[in-house]
Amino acid sequence: MGQKRVTGSGEDPRVSELRTAVSRLRRALAGHPAEFPDRGIAEDELAALDAMATQGVPEIGRMRCSLLLIAGSIGSVSALAAALRDVRVAVDLFGEPPRR
Repeated sequence: MGQKRVTGSGEDPRVSELRTAVSRLRRALAGHPAEFPDRGIAEDELAALDAMATQGVPEIGRMRCSLLLIAGSIGSVSALAAALRDVRVAVDLFGEPPRR
């Protein structure tokens, strides 16, 4: 599920989905008028997720850590909830991190 390559494209569709979701949340966050204390953390972690996606298949554990930091820093800003959910769904496409 979600791992088939698109014909004519060398990019993993999960990576494409992640990049699209991250871009959407970054735009929503940039357009949100309210300042909140941890906004910079969310912006930094979104940049980190984008960088991981740009480099290819990202490390699942690191993605999940970034997702938790983003969710925690955005808090209960309901205007960003749908875009945050899309990022979570995109991260979930990569599966669970390996158990230790």
